[in-house]
Amino acid sequence: MGVPAFFRWLSRKYPSIIVNCVEEKPKECNGVKVPVDASKPNPNDVEFDNLYLDMNGIIHPCTHPEDKPAPKNEDEMMVAIFEYIDRLFNIVRPRRLLYMAIDGVAPRAKMNQQRSRRFRASKEGMEAAVEKQRVREEILAKGGFLPPEEIKERFDSNCITPGTEFMDNLAKCLRYYIADRLNNDPGWKNLTVILSDASAPGEGEHKIMDYIRRQRAQPNHDPNTHHCLCGADADLIMLGLATHEPNFTIIREEFKPNKPKPCGLCNQFGHEVKDCEGLPREKKGKHDELADSLPCAEGEFIFLRLNVLREYLERELTMASLPFTFDVERSIDDWVFMCFFVGNDFLPHLPSLEIREGAIDRLVNIYKNVVHKTGGYLTESGYVNLQRVQMIMLAVGEVEDSIFKKRKDDEDSFRRRQKEKRKRMKRDQPAFSPGGILTPHALGSRNSPASQVASNPRQAAYEMRMQNNSSPSISPNTSFTSDGSPSPIGGIKRKAEDSDSEPEPEDNVRLWEAGWKQRYYKNKFDVDAADEKFRRKVVQSYVEGLCWVLRYYYQGCASWKWYYPFHYAPFASDFEGIADMPSDFEKGTKPFKPLEQLMGVFPAASGNFLPPSWRKLMSDPDSSIIDFYPEDFAIDLNGKKYAWQGVALLPFVDERRLRAALEEVYPDLTPEETKRNSLGGDVLFVGKHHPLHDFILELYQTGSTEPVDVPPELCHGIQGKFSLDEEAVLPDQIVCSPVPMLRDLTQNTAISINFKDPQFAEDYIFKAVMLPGARKPAPVLKPSDWEKSSNGRQWKPQLGFNRDRRPVHLDQAAFRTLGHVMPRGSGAGIYGNAAPPPATYQGNLYRPLLRGQAQIPKLMSNMRPQDSWRGPPPLFQQQRFDRGVGAEPLLPWNRMLQTQNAAFQPNQYQMLAGPGGYPPRRDDRGGRQGYPREGRKYPLPPPSGRYSWN
Repeated sequence: MGVPAFFRWLSRKYPSIIVNCVEEKPKECNGVKVPVDASKPNPNDVEFDNLYLDMNGIIHPCTHPEDKPAPKNEDEMMVAIFEYIDRLFNIVRPRRLLYMAIDGVAPRAKMNQQRSRRFRASKEGMEAAVEKQRVREEILAKGGFLPPEEIKERFDSNCITPGTEFMDNLAKCLRYYIADRLNNDPGWKNLTVILSDASAPGEGEHKIMDYIRRQRAQPNHDPNTHHCLCGADADLIMLGLATHEPNFTIIREEFKPNKPKPCGLCNQFGHEVKDCEGLPREKKGKHDELADSLPCAEGEFIFLRLNVLREYLERELTMASLPFTFDVERSIDDWVFMCFFVGNDFLPHLPSLEIREGAIDRLVNIYKNVVHKTGGYLTESGYVNLQRVQMIMLAVGEVEDSIFKKRKDDEDSFRRRQKEKRKRMKRDQPAFSPGGILTPHALGSRNSPASQVASNPRQAAYEMRMQNNSSPSISPNTSFTSDGSPSPIGGIKRKAEDSDSEPEPEDNVRLWEAGWKQRYYKNKFDVDAADEKFRRKVVQSYVEGLCWVLRYYYQGCASWKWYYPFHYAPFASDFEGIADMPSDFEKGTKPFKPLEQLMGVFPAASGNFLPPSWRKLMSDPDSSIIDFYPEDFAIDLNGKKYAWQGVALLPFVDERRLRAALEEVYPDLTPEETKRNSLGGDVLFVGKHHPLHDFILELYQTGSTEPVDVPPELCHGIQGKFSLDEEAVLPDQIVCSPVPMLRDLTQNTAISINFKDPQFAEDYIFKAVMLPGARKPAPVLKPSDWEKSSNGRQWKPQLGFNRDRRPVHLDQAAFRTLGHVMPRGSGAGIYGNAAPPPATYQGNLYRPLLRGQAQIPKLMSNMRPQDSWRGPPPLFQQQRFDRGVGAEPLLPWNRMLQTQNAAFQPNQYQMLAGPGGYPPRRDDRGGRQGYPREGRKYPLPPPSGRYSWN
């Protein structure tokens, strides 16, 4: 489903789920930036246990941002990623686990969408470059002004795909970053960090969910763990609900549509490349150097509280007089399943269901109306009851015709209103705009050199009236100077619109007219609607897709090979007789290897990321798979207005033909390419203060070759298997910096080891239930919240999780004081989102620079701390108390530690339960001693990087 559309619908219907983040900013003291101390209590009145990062949602905005200048090279990209993670960490402040997941090789069902995106991005990029060059030549031929064209290589975002050098380098940089933070940041002191890089198969968010599912099935799992997941995809909301964890929150950047972008030719705002006229920018005022620069303000973050969404859904889905027992958990699972019909990453949405037309509300109403006939729920733990789904879909099919007619009526009504609006604007505008000295100016622009002062205002006004009533021999667009001669800068006649309405894309299907089903199948599938066998095949494939997607969300990947083999979906009225359709999938399937996936999703234009002999298969006319890589392809708007909303009609990749072609070029791989083409796993990191540190160190000292069980009593109940890592981060060994501008870690105390989740039989079913011992958070919604979501009034999210928090207010005197004290125009810089923590603990922050090299803060420390942090024992050594009232029963691993720890100290921070369903709880927040203020100087290593932007 479209992320903006779903998020907009969700935030309007259930507004109280959104909470604005309270973010502590780094402070500056005597010119030194003091980073945020993440070991202190969370200012959002909530304490989180685990933070999960869907890294692709961080990598893309840091490598090719839309709201600020792009990084100059790959090293700056890595620094930007580090700073972004720092900022998120300082907001959330997890106390137990940080899980960083990068997209690995995806299931085949997802690869089709990735293929469409990458081919479309490549095509649009080439078309934009051609159009930009054409407009530039036209403007220069007319004598227009344009800044000199920058000569640099365009960053191809397609490299953010498993198997490329970029992703391999990113994994190395993140290992270095984690080791540094475990050494130097007090907020990371007792943290377990797991990195799942692009070599581990699976999408990032689904690797996170798989980890949560497998840990929930362990006896030592804490059912009241507070989870926070970072990501902007709409399916994260569904995945969070599917966990049935009582405390689950999503953090994401606030969505702000229609952000201004500069013209790609003149770098001015207010127009696109196609409308550029090559006019020099008019200077406005004395200090105008940054008037048209990109705003570098940081985006604000918001929390989406899924426990509040669960409250909304429980009220909305509760039904009386059911023939079976009402279970809110099963109802939420059905709601998640029904959302799949309006679109997801693996299936096209049904033609009659558009989210902007209230499709989810319509499905919920039908669901509640026919539930008495179904006799039960639609799903159970990720498995679909097709007989009950058939009743829902046939009920939708009965109103499909009216849906299409209403859609047409609404579109016609909208066009009519727009046409009337344009006519009204024309009617209300003057027939001409005065020119010359009477040209209207914006407020505050009178100091512009272009503005003139009328020496004789009365005469100028007379000439303007005469211009309007002039004889036919005088052009109505001509103004006059004071001596009566025509002025070359006369008034400009306002141009009428070329037409009252924009041209609409041709629609051959016409769903609002009789015979729409026959036309749809003929135009979209090129078959006759009377071909019942083909329609049955399309419906069966779609039903398989629904079962696959739900299984993927609740149990993991049912088949790495399955995919929906059509570009379009069937109608709801075609879902007749689906109860007898099989929904089993082939077992034992394996994912593609990284380079094989690149061959399946990359266009030929991105072939430079592949080995030469592999690249040749994409461009050689004699290649056996050349048809997989068309240079051009059609985009079917499918009733939409813009090309990016359309369907890219690309041929599907035949897996057997692809593998057969690759067998001939596999011997050409170098050892490095062979390594990048292999599948890897997760790596776990801990610092020297973590109880697991000595356990892992002993494994390396003994040289254990067999996997070893993780002791859950040492890491908050986490279970799995440890195995030695050949490229491990080890204590007292130098951690080399893969980023030239950052120092090596010469005094490292962190350690890493390979980690594997608990394994289960292939037919094991993870129960989609709330675990025993889990306590639902205190209700958040009040009667007024229901009114806000139903009466259409404008509503703003609260600040932080505490609804009683009073916002800070400054009076006019305070603002005047700030205006005198604060330096004007100061900013944090392009990548100054969050200063690196080590800046607080050491004095030598910069590396010696070569002549002309920009000064960049050093993120990492190379000094061993002389004294450890002081304070109460870590979380895992303290007694756990109930988050509300009363004592929480000790888990087995807590009891063990309590008996082992003779120096147990009682909690020093006994706090009352906090509002918003997330009460704060005890944790260690002790003081610390500073690090030495001196550091060794290192020569700057030679520059490196795989891409040249200069």
